[in-house]
Amino acid sequence: MIRIGILDFDTSHCVEFTKRLNHIDIPTEQWVEGAKVVIGCAGESKLSPERIAGYTDQMKKYDVTLVDKPEAMIGKVDAMLIEAVDGSVHWERAKPFLEAGIPCFIDKPFACSLSDAKKIVDLADKKKVPLFSSSALRYATEVTAYVADAKHGKILGCTTYGPASEHERNPGLFHYGIHAVEILYTLMGPGCMRVTCTHEKNTDVATGTWNDGRIASVRGNRTGGSSFGFTAFAEKGPTAVAVGTGVIYRELLKKVVETFTTGKPPIDIAVSVEIVAFIEAAFKSGNNHGAVEMVKV
Repeated sequence: MIRIGILDFDTSHCVEFTKRLNHIDIPTEQWVEGAKVVIGCAGESKLSPERIAGYTDQMKKYDVTLVDKPEAMIGKVDAMLIEAVDGSVHWERAKPFLEAGIPCFIDKPFACSLSDAKKIVDLADKKKVPLFSSSALRYATEVTAYVADAKHGKILGCTTYGPASEHERNPGLFHYGIHAVEILYTLMGPGCMRVTCTHEKNTDVATGTWNDGRIASVRGNRTGGSSFGFTAFAEKGPTAVAVGTGVIYRELLKKVVETFTTGKPPIDIAVSVEIVAFIEAAFKSGNNHGAVEMVKV
């Protein structure tokens, strides 16, 4: 059984992931095997500090050992979940664990700057530590089913959409728009060269051009509901798909446990780095009247 530690309780993920891994307070069909959350650190948060007390109480009820300092978990875990909802602190949060040779899952957004993303990857490479980052929406059953179905032929482009509330610490699409961007990259794969973004009060629309000439866009909505979905344009025609969230945590955690078990993440961490570069470029474009920005990785 893999011993997992969780750092930062400013997101519901600390509780929801513990439920599924520890088989507690959730239906059996949501259970994930092979790992258990044994220890956690509530941490601190500049983005949503008001959440910490409530989630800390829930983690105590689940009999998870709590420590005051992140470094106190080193030596007591086989792997870490870095869960801060604030992507701008992920480098400093992950650093001591990577330096100690502990595999890490870093929740979305992987980082809020290309500079931080590269520092995380470079340290993991240096220490030869497995590193994985993803939004749970990447593993929504409707998304994975479409990607796996060869009947539609090659995906020529797509439009994805989802809610995109903003926060200055997770600028632009880094905050909640990251989910729709992850769906975009699940469908398109890496290779975006440039992006242009239209930013308005209620909407962001970022359109990327891939190095093989394909074009795809992501629409982040701040009004009009909170649903996710996509329209894919493939060789055999377009398909519109609504994306559900009922089992996304379960499916993501299966991949997390697989990573910690085999040492092989399901996606190349270079894809997560490119997603950071895409969002960073889209943010610059949206704040510069839609000017074309190169996606530099």
